[in-house]
Amino acid sequence: MVVLAVALFAALSSCAFGCSGNTNSTELGLWQMENQPLDVQLAAVFKEMESLKCEQTTLQQQHVALTQMHLKNHQKRAQEKVETHMVTYDTNHDDEEEEEEGEEDSLNLSDEDSKRRRRDPCFHYTVLDQAWRATNTTTRSKMCDRNVKWKGWYRLFYKGLSLQMPERCVPVDKCGTHAPLWLAGPHPKIRDGVVTRKVCGHWKKKCCAFPSTPIKVKKCRGNYYVYQFTAPTSCSLAYCADINTIVCGRCRRNQSCVSRDKINWRCKTKRMSSRKVHFFASFPGQITGKMNRIRYSKVLVNVGRAYNSRTGVFRAPVKGVYQFFFSTQTANVGLKTDLWLVINGYWVAVSHTHVTRPSTVGSLSTYMTFLRRGATVYVTHNHGRSWANAASMTIIFGGSLLAQSK
Repeated sequence: MVVLAVALFAALSSCAFGCSGNTNSTELGLWQMENQPLDVQLAAVFKEMESLKCEQTTLQQQHVALTQMHLKNHQKRAQEKVETHMVTYDTNHDDEEEEEEGEEDSLNLSDEDSKRRRRDPCFHYTVLDQAWRATNTTTRSKMCDRNVKWKGWYRLFYKGLSLQMPERCVPVDKCGTHAPLWLAGPHPKIRDGVVTRKVCGHWKKKCCAFPSTPIKVKKCRGNYYVYQFTAPTSCSLAYCADINTIVCGRCRRNQSCVSRDKINWRCKTKRMSSRKVHFFASFPGQITGKMNRIRYSKVLVNVGRAYNSRTGVFRAPVKGVYQFFFSTQTANVGLKTDLWLVINGYWVAVSHTHVTRPSTVGSLSTYMTFLRRGATVYVTHNHGRSWANAASMTIIFGGSLLAQSK
C-alpha cells in the first residue's frame, strides 16, 4: 500500500510540475500531508488527480474551440478569394453590325438605342477572372459559390482570355470545388436572346447529382456569353469555366465556335447568305432646270430597304457588284436635258436627251459597278426639262445587287 501511495504521489508530482500553473501549491499541499496516515494521504492524492483531470478536460475544450475558430477564419479567407477579380465592365462600344437605312445623317445613337443598351447585359456585366474555376484546376481549399453574393450578369475569363461554361459533365474535385457545376444544355444563339438553362453538379459518378438553381444565359456579338449566376443549392458547388473554349473568344465576326464532343472547339466560318437588294422608284412630276438630288417619292420596289425615298439616296448595304438604271423624258424643241448618276460624290454616267423636232424623246441609261458597304448613289438633274406624271413612269431610278462579295 505504501508503495502504491509513493507511485501515485510521484506521478502526481511530475504532472503537477509539467501541466499546471498551480504546481507549487499542489506540491506544497502534498508534502504537508507527509506525516498524515496513509489513507488520508491516498484520499488527498486521488482528489488532486480528479482536479487535474478536470483541468485537462477544460484545456481540451479550449483547444477544440480554437481549432474551430481557426478553421472558420480559413474558410472566410478562402471565400474572400472567390469574390476577388470581379470587376464591373460597362462599355459603350457596340459590336453589332448596324443596318443602314439610307439616311445621310444621324450617326449618333437614338434614345431608343441608348435605352436598349442600358438594358442589354452584353454591355453591362462583371468580369469573373478566377483561375481556380478552370476545368483543369484542382485546389486544396474547396470553394462554394453558395456563399457568394451574386448580383447581375457575369462574363467568364481565364487569365484575361474569354471563355464559357462547359456543356459537358466535369470530373469531381475540379474547378476548385467538390461538385463542379456545368451547363446542362446548349448555349443559345444570338437570335434566341436571354434563355434559362439548367445547371448540374457532378458527384459520385452522377453527372447531375446536384440539380442546382437554373441560370440565365445570353450570347453577345463577338462570340462570348454572359451569365446571370445564382447561389447553388448546397456546398461545395462552384461554377466552372471550360478551359477548352478559350479558342471561341478568338473567332472572327463571320465565324462561329463549334465542337462535336464538347471538348475540342474550333472556329468555323459561317456560310454567307446572299443578300437580296432591288429597288425601283419614279418621280411623278416635272423637273425644270437644276435639281441637285432627285427625290423619287413613288417607290414600287425596295427589297432590302436600301433606298430612302425621303432623301433620294441609295446606300449599299453590303459589298458587291451593283447595276443601276435611270431615265428622263423631254418634249421641247431644241432643248437638251441631262441626268447624271452620282456615286460617292462622283458623276459617273449621264442620261441625255436632245429634241430636234416637235416630238417627245426619252433616254434610259444603265451603269454597273463595284461598291463597298455604305457607298451612296443618287441622281442629279443638271439642266433642261424632264416631263412625267403619276402614271407615265418616265423619270425613274432603280438598281439591283448582282453579286455579293466577302
